[in-house]
Amino acid sequence: MRFFRFLVAVKDEMKQVSWPNAKQTRKDVSSVLWLAISMAIFLGLVDYLVQAGLKILAS
Repeated sequence: MRFFRFLVAVKDEMKQVSWPNAKQTRKDVSSVLWLAISMAIFLGLVDYLVQAGLKILAS
């Protein structure tokens, strides 16, 4: 009985959710992808510079 009430409550809450439209979803996904790519490039450059610096210090 409690589980049934829980499912009804979940259904009611899901009706109140405001889902983004397709245009907003594409915009959000694009933003996330660009941020992820930018961070990967930045961290790759930092890693390369740290490695190069440590090689110079070690030699």
